[in-house]
Amino acid sequence: VMAATAAARVRAGTRRAPELWQMRWLLLFLVAEAAAATEQQVPLVLWSSDRGLWAPAADTHEGHITSDMQLSTYLDPALELGPRNVLLFLQDKLSVEDFTAHGGVFGNKQDSAFANLENALDLAPSSLVLPAVDWYAVSTLTTYLQEKLGASPLHVDLATLRELKLNASLPALLLIRLPYTASSGLMAPREVLTGNDEVIGQVLNMLKSEDVPYTAALTAVRPSRVARDIAMVAGGLGRQLLQKQPASSVIHPPVSYNDTAPRILFWAQNFSVAYRGQWEDLTSLTFGVQELNLTGSFWNDSLAR
Repeated sequence: VMAATAAARVRAGTRRAPELWQMRWLLLFLVAEAAAATEQQVPLVLWSSDRGLWAPAADTHEGHITSDMQLSTYLDPALELGPRNVLLFLQDKLSVEDFTAHGGVFGNKQDSAFANLENALDLAPSSLVLPAVDWYAVSTLTTYLQEKLGASPLHVDLATLRELKLNASLPALLLIRLPYTASSGLMAPREVLTGNDEVIGQVLNMLKSEDVPYTAALTAVRPSRVARDIAMVAGGLGRQLLQKQPASSVIHPPVSYNDTAPRILFWAQNFSVAYRGQWEDLTSLTFGVQELNLTGSFWNDSLAR
């Protein structure tokens, strides 16, 4: 009986083996598809000379992926209520890591490759930062803007822009391909970004001198996949896209869980807990503590605690 049972198990296992392999290949395919999809997001930065187009709460956190439907809910109010002149700055490659690696540290524009962009966001009555937008939404953005404005896109550069006479009441969709992207292979990423930022600054200064109301967007065709600088992040300089740090705030080093390298980094300006209606500020007991108890923390490829 035992031999017959074992043989039956072997035969059953033999029959199920192709099914198991098919399942494994399907899982591998789905994982590969998911990995490819996660690489197809780019940041989108919006700002306007009009006030009240986006609520501050509309800013999304890094890690959230904005779909095409969500993007339309952000764009519709700006296109229906805001200026009729819309500028689309389109780079070849851009990722949120470009901002964290080459942007101004805690609002210091002197060391930033995005000085003009950051200044525009500071001065804009309305602005919106979307760290990760789905590639499909970006690929159809020009067509979407054209349909909403009822105007064909005009491919312009600085020379042709000077010759245009923009009218506040007539819709215009200006597509500006930032020039340094096509031949950037021999240039350092920071030089590419700085050159593009200078073009943005010149265009905005031109509109300002002519007192032309506008809404502008900066995005890219594909991500640049710039790797995060682990040393910079571990040193407490990591920040969200174009995030500003008030000069008066205390910068706490992160809580870091390591094995062979930093695996989990936890930041907070304030860490407090409530117990029986009483709040206790644990910030000074959590950050900058040499012997913090991290018992129970762990990290692997699928889970971090």
